[in-house]
Amino acid sequence: MSEHQNLRQAALFYHEYPKPGKLEIRATKPMANGRDLSRAYSPGVAEACLEIKADPANSARYTARGNLVAVVTNGTAVLGLGNIGALASKPVMEGKAVLFKKFASIDCFDIELNEPDPEKLAEIVCALEPTFGAINLEDIKAPDCFIVEKICRERMNIPVFHDDQHGTAIVVGAAAKNALHVAGKAFEDIKIVSTGGGAAGIACLNMLLKLGVRRENVWLCDIHGLVYEGREVDMNPQKAAYAQPSDLRDLDQVIEGADMFLGLSGPNVLTPKMVAKMNSRPVIFALANPTPEILPEEARKVAPDAIIATGRSDYPNQVNNVLCFPFIFRGALDVGATEINDAMQLACIDGIAQLARATTSAEAAAAYRGEQLTFGADYLIPKPFDPRLIGTVATAVAKAAMESGVASRPLEDLAAYKQKLNGSVFKSAMMMRPVFEAARTASRRIVFAEGEDERVLRASQAVLEETTETPILIGRPDVIERRCERYGLTIRPGRDFEIVNPQDDPRYRDYWGTYHSLMSRRGVTPDLARAIMRTNTTAIGAVMVQRGEADSLICGTFGQYLWHLNYIQQVLGSGALHPVGALSLMILEDGPLFIADTHVHHDPTPEQITETVIGAARHVRRFGLEPNVALCSHSQFGNLDCGTGQRMRAALEILDSEPRNFNYEGEMHIDAALDADLRERIFPETRLKGAANVLVFANTDAASGVRNILKMKGGGLEVGPVLMGMGNRAHIVTPSITTRGLLNMSAIAGTPVAHYG
Repeated sequence: MSEHQNLRQAALFYHEYPKPGKLEIRATKPMANGRDLSRAYSPGVAEACLEIKADPANSARYTARGNLVAVVTNGTAVLGLGNIGALASKPVMEGKAVLFKKFASIDCFDIELNEPDPEKLAEIVCALEPTFGAINLEDIKAPDCFIVEKICRERMNIPVFHDDQHGTAIVVGAAAKNALHVAGKAFEDIKIVSTGGGAAGIACLNMLLKLGVRRENVWLCDIHGLVYEGREVDMNPQKAAYAQPSDLRDLDQVIEGADMFLGLSGPNVLTPKMVAKMNSRPVIFALANPTPEILPEEARKVAPDAIIATGRSDYPNQVNNVLCFPFIFRGALDVGATEINDAMQLACIDGIAQLARATTSAEAAAAYRGEQLTFGADYLIPKPFDPRLIGTVATAVAKAAMESGVASRPLEDLAAYKQKLNGSVFKSAMMMRPVFEAARTASRRIVFAEGEDERVLRASQAVLEETTETPILIGRPDVIERRCERYGLTIRPGRDFEIVNPQDDPRYRDYWGTYHSLMSRRGVTPDLARAIMRTNTTAIGAVMVQRGEADSLICGTFGQYLWHLNYIQQVLGSGALHPVGALSLMILEDGPLFIADTHVHHDPTPEQITETVIGAARHVRRFGLEPNVALCSHSQFGNLDCGTGQRMRAALEILDSEPRNFNYEGEMHIDAALDADLRERIFPETRLKGAANVLVFANTDAASGVRNILKMKGGGLEVGPVLMGMGNRAHIVTPSITTRGLLNMSAIAGTPVAHYG
């Protein structure tokens, strides 16, 4: 079977199984009993209806309309398939709907209409206004699409956006803005030659004019050649606006001296010979799909310095509408915009362009591993899976809507809005806010043991951008320098952060001397101390903290947890400081859940369990939550005389021996801990109210197992593990940690001990 046949079969299988199509509808409210039904439908639903009748704006409060978009088409110009009809276009429209949901959490219905007449099509769309908060017109042929959009925008009081036109134009605008920045050229000075007089092509040219291009510098060609004054063949008002008073007639003639080629036409329209006639450092946007107007490798044979974008994902700089439409609709819906105007579209362009010029996000780098994501000729616009898009672009759009007067529900706090959007993609963001705020009260020095790791380097960049902390990296300076450059990071050793080089550091003698003095009566010779300070970055970091050259150590991006813990105990474990337990925060769809002890004590004593409970309660408050601790075991309120039950009952007695300022109960099963009704049936005298938010286990097998199941199968995001009992002087992460996880841990490490409660 050929590669094409394999792809075809895989695509068909994807659409058919496990159930046909890509969409389904799910209820957002409980429908479990008669009481639910009476509120969801008759008679309770009448109350919501009357509120909306009294004030139509209430539809955004009581229905899904404020977050609901319609993707509407008649199937007359679908992708590269042409006029395939409304029904055959449905897979594409379903795909558009799931992109809205995936990238911007916007609900979407796809609507395919058997109506070729543009005016009648517009009438149908206008009649949909009570159902939707916005309309996305899609895959309607030119010039009909211009007519439909014009009528709908004039008659409807909600945003109407033809994505083939404006979405493409916005992404082209962002890419062009950055391409000219790289080329050292300005919009007002360049000559543009464009092929394709369809909806997307005309919209792109209109947008480029708004960005500063002079109309007299735009040369539009279509299948019949140059659009010139007096031409009568295949003309419409949109094309005529770009007619040139010229005797030139074809692309080969007009390409001479062009700075930018914009292709939205067909395959192989632009030849290498034509590219050779363009100005130096030409910008070539060959956006025809699947075969562009010219392949990048062909263009570079005659213009090695060309800056090239295509519509394909297998080349750099893919011009993809998904960079725009989810986020421009997100911003428009959230402020109740009555339209998507020029100011909002230009704000969208600026947001997309600025993101590409900023440091690449770690999440985008992980999604596109192996690609060079450093701003420049091969990275003009961000990747679709860059999670910063929603916060940056939607906020810029919302702000522009408010400032231009089209927002019916203006936002009071744009900064809080951006944080909320970021929290929707960075699941830990909202939970971590109290910790980050506490960390900003002091500037602490955080030493990272594995300073050459990509995640550590990206986290260090984020630490410098988002916190008041100072990262210190242990590693080889030349390796760190090269990797910062390779990953597109702006930070550099010596300038932005300190480096400790295990192979050659002037403090080496002081470090091994300190380590030897601490360990000389535990079998460590001077030679062994020297060797450890040359090779063991965790021990080096711990010595730095012990000597006061750093405030906290973060290690563990590779290696076994207890191996790292051994050196931390050796160097930093003295007096009141000793490892109490490891606490992991699992951020789940229905709220946070803390798990302990996941790593430190395999079979803890009752005294160690007690310390873990007290430490966990103290740390939970750092996240702005009140601890509700359940002591979990195989036994439930004394029904089994097993080892875990005995230890938990003994720990409970120790806890009860003094007044505590938090709620706790035990011993019990996990289901009883999380289900208050079940717990009260089993043990009516329970001291816990509601579901527990902290589960403390009698061994690390159980705690770590629950943690990993929640992470791998429950969709949980882990913050931690937090090493309790060491005065915030050291934390050991696990090899699965992400860059975002390291940033979170740096905020925890950056919190002064006084904030621990």
